[in-house]
Amino acid sequence: MANSDNNRRKFMATTLQSVGLTALGGLLWSGYSDEVKASPLVLRPPGAIKEEDFLTACIKCGLCAEACQNRDTNIDKVTGKARPGTLLMAKGGDHKLIGTPYFIPTEVPCYMCEDIPCVPVCPSGALDMPSLLNEKEELDINKSRMGLAVVHKESCIAFWGIQCDACYRACPLLDEAITLEYAKNERTGKHAFLLPIVHDDVCTGCGLCEMACVTEKPAIFVLPHEVSQGKAGSHYVKGWDKEDEKRLIDAHSEETTTEISEKSSVDYLNTEELY
Repeated sequence: MANSDNNRRKFMATTLQSVGLTALGGLLWSGYSDEVKASPLVLRPPGAIKEEDFLTACIKCGLCAEACQNRDTNIDKVTGKARPGTLLMAKGGDHKLIGTPYFIPTEVPCYMCEDIPCVPVCPSGALDMPSLLNEKEELDINKSRMGLAVVHKESCIAFWGIQCDACYRACPLLDEAITLEYAKNERTGKHAFLLPIVHDDVCTGCGLCEMACVTEKPAIFVLPHEVSQGKAGSHYVKGWDKEDEKRLIDAHSEETTTEISEKSSVDYLNTEELY
């Protein structure tokens, strides 16, 4: 009888522990899911596919970050030791899916390695090597689109009239991804602005400009394309650009009729009834 009671107590204790652990696990997972959903500004390695597809394809193996850390160009020529790698692997509290690679330009930007060591080692296709091949079928880091640099004019001292070309000089695609635009300084009447202009068809999103910015918080920063770029849609087309007109191939017209649109413009203008 005593053994039966002891077994019953052990069973109840084990059951309660299991229920408690399950509940705790559910709370942790819920919090983790909310944390991941709140991270739309993450920057991925070169060749990363669309974010929602990337999160599914990435198997969190860390090979890309390891290749980045062990690259030949990551050795400090003075000390002979490896410097911190560009790619980080997300962990709890990073507000990113745990185990996925990302980088923070203000800490360590992408140094645009010509052989792009992080991409060929990816076993899952989360980093798409074909997207980085040029016409000669060679890896070309300049074809990567990790993000797009955006200039905040109000905090960029070049827009104040102070001469600064730090981001322009730091850009690995000098005078291509970032150019300097001359403009007259109306405030002084005798000086010129040298304004940094980012070209989205060339910018790779490496973040070297962000790291080089001289302001306390960078006035130029890299954002994912989905955040930094607008979209005109099929309502607006560059009539002088035949390539842009191709966006109309699958477009279809929609006609909306309202009470006002049923009347002629003369009717409501003469009656002064606009609404």
